[in-house]
Amino acid sequence: MEHERIIYIYDYLCRNTDEKHSVTLNDIRDYLARNANLDNVSPLTIRRDIDRLCAAGNDVRRTNGPHNTAMYALIDKGFTFNEIRFMVDSISINKFLSAEQKKKLIHKFEGMCTDAEIRNLLSRVSLNSSAAPSLDLLENLDKIHYIISEHRKINFKYGKFDTKKQMNYYSKSREMIPVRVVYFDEHFYLRCFNEENEQFRTYRIDRMKDIEVGKKSRKKVPDDKKYDGFVADMFVPESFRYVTMRVKRFLLDEMLEQLGEYGSFSDDPENADSVLVKAKVGINDRFYLWVLKYGDSVEITEPEEIRRNFSKKLEKISDLYSEV
Repeated sequence: MEHERIIYIYDYLCRNTDEKHSVTLNDIRDYLARNANLDNVSPLTIRRDIDRLCAAGNDVRRTNGPHNTAMYALIDKGFTFNEIRFMVDSISINKFLSAEQKKKLIHKFEGMCTDAEIRNLLSRVSLNSSAAPSLDLLENLDKIHYIISEHRKINFKYGKFDTKKQMNYYSKSREMIPVRVVYFDEHFYLRCFNEENEQFRTYRIDRMKDIEVGKKSRKKVPDDKKYDGFVADMFVPESFRYVTMRVKRFLLDEMLEQLGEYGSFSDDPENADSVLVKAKVGINDRFYLWVLKYGDSVEITEPEEIRRNFSKKLEKISDLYSEV
């Protein structure tokens, strides 16, 4: 009964106190009588229980209220309210979680808040997307992290959409070694090492199904080198090159955010409305598509080989509309 009483006191302090709100020993006593059927608990017993909570590392602070009445508040609950609010908002806009999963996760965070904070916790952030989560991503991630930690191989079915918007899954013996999980461009990916050809492969985790734990892996996996340059997608580029682009000035903020440390920026001496951007980038079709999405607001100026390859791709696009 003693341990149960302390839990009730801790729960009451969590939900009703913070830096701005405190309660008295009589408030706690009344709560125990109403909600735990614990009648006639003495203030001395409650004070001792609070001392035990403090000894366990909880920051329960005592202040003096009206008529020198002792007031108690649980201050440090592990997270500040702003931190909890940020995590709840992050859950709310997570496109991989179902509505029921979001509800359960948010309810757990509510247990760390006072009743007054819970009323302010209702998320005002919404996800601008009509796409429903395709699989239980949390379950997939849990299995993958376990397999990686146990140094085992992995097998799974992998899905692709058809023209009817249905995900078709196919399976084959993969027996690959999972290396790490990467979050890139709003998707989770799994990097795997294929023992047969000694190549790394990349898979979207939300398209994996029926994940199975394979045999123990004894092979030492070579380092999966991180890309030393800007990449437009998760897949291995053909090469990395320094590319110079003439960019309309209104895109400067976006270029700074996307290219980050890999880019250098300077004014364009030939055009005040443009800037020159030089960056180390991974060259593949996705890079050319990335440039193409900016239309005539981005021009590749150097090197000549990359400029020429991009020009050829533009010619192919133009040929598709030659009759217009």
